[in-house]
Amino acid sequence: MTNWIVSHTNRFKAAVTQRSISNWLSFYGVSDIGYFFTKWEIGAHLLEDPEKLWNHSPLKYAKNVETPLLILHGEQDLRCPIEQGEQWFQTLKHLGKETEFVRFPNANHELSRSGPPALRKKRLKEIVNWFESYIPVQSKVIEHG
Repeated sequence: MTNWIVSHTNRFKAAVTQRSISNWLSFYGVSDIGYFFTKWEIGAHLLEDPEKLWNHSPLKYAKNVETPLLILHGEQDLRCPIEQGEQWFQTLKHLGKETEFVRFPNANHELSRSGPPALRKKRLKEIVNWFESYIPVQSKVIEHG
């Protein structure tokens, strides 16, 4: 959804997308659930209505992206294969959009929940650093008493 949002609005100062789908046409054939999930989510599969899949693909709207976008992806993700993040990143870079891509080796779709602790920590640091570079942090003073 992050990919869709940033390709349809510029209301956010920065965004992070993780284990995402950018192209429903290719997702159909590379994901471990693509053959049924695509029909379930979009209402059509590749052979029924490829135009519908393309119209639901954030990649189609990449030219509209104005939000700085960090793309995080596990190299072993079979649910949302890394090629989805790679397509998104390459297209955004080609269009001159502000984006970075971070690959997590030996990480699958579960990176944020049950992935290797060192990679989960690295993931959180990447997210915090990305947002801190675009959104000023305001300090709060809490008074006691």
